[in-house]
Amino acid sequence: MTWSDPQAIGYPLLFGGVLLGSIVPVVPTGAVVGAAAAVAMTTAHLNIVLVVLLATLAAFAGDVLTYGVARIGSDAAIRFVSRGRTPEQLARARQRFAVHGWQLVVVGRLVPAGRIPALVAAGTLGYPWKRLLPSAFVAALLWAVAYALLGVLSGGLFDDPIRATLVATGLVLLVGLVTALVGRYRRRRRARLETPETDPTETSRP
Repeated sequence: MTWSDPQAIGYPLLFGGVLLGSIVPVVPTGAVVGAAAAVAMTTAHLNIVLVVLLATLAAFAGDVLTYGVARIGSDAAIRFVSRGRTPEQLARARQRFAVHGWQLVVVGRLVPAGRIPALVAAGTLGYPWKRLLPSAFVAALLWAVAYALLGVLSGGLFDDPIRATLVATGLVLLVGLVTALVGRYRRRRRARLETPETDPTETSRP
């Protein structure tokens, strides 16, 4: 196999892109998986089963590394993996994790902006490795299948791999946007419900 072979390029790009994006959230990992799945459905260059498998393993490895940094890393390392997340977000994640545990690992992987707070909460609370690893693997598998299905859908609609890839990327970004908006609405609604109402009978003192 040479580097002129699309398989030799596509599989490493898929694995490396998902792994990098799972550690440093600068790569839209869902779009990478969706695009690879679209290529697999419209060409013979990639295999859809291998796409899902590699995406799962890369996401799993990135999540375990993020958890490991939060579990045994220094304060600076924890700040690095949790950058972009407010202290309030991390505090809420810790509170929820104490109650729901492994469910947050799975849901956090599927919900935009939920993965890092869940993993950091798991690490800083000392969540056991033996419970984290199966939860993280199931979460990575569900995530890979979900985004691969968007690529399969676009590949079924278009025979052109370029068009199918663009549509798959657009679908992934659209799903992420809708999910983020729903999450923001739920957080604002929860914040309003948790904010104590002012008693109308109270009078302000001069």
